[in-house]
Amino acid sequence: MASLFLRVPTRNFYVSASSNDAPPGVPQQGGPVILEIPLDKIRRPLLRTRSNDPQKVKELMDSIAQIGLQVPIDVLEVEGVYYGFSGCHRFEAHQRLGLPTIRCKIRRGTKETLRFFSLSLSLSLSLSLSLSPCITSVELLRAICM
Repeated sequence: MASLFLRVPTRNFYVSASSNDAPPGVPQQGGPVILEIPLDKIRRPLLRTRSNDPQKVKELMDSIAQIGLQVPIDVLEVEGVYYGFSGCHRFEAHQRLGLPTIRCKIRRGTKETLRFFSLSLSLSLSLSLSLSPCITSVELLRAICM
């Protein structure tokens, strides 16, 4: 379980999230689950904020075609809807290969978690942090949903 405090001028946000919807203070059992999810069931909120490196996508396509996906993408599941914030190049490689599903590490969250996560990404992108959106999103997702 992670508890984060974000101070933004004139606003404070406090988020407590669990990967298994356990209430705060209750020990968690398990953690992220790895499943194959259809590509068309994963919403990609960062899709319009960045472009992928075509060479990296091509290299991943070659690798996935030969040995399969080695590292699942991180996905946040909120009320049965999947949100993908990381694995941008791996996701595009699967699309271009015509694969119907992708292996995902699924962390469960609430609408509050999703709002906080989206706000955090928007702030980090607007502040022009040197981290790429994918790296930032993975770090935030792990911090919020551990």
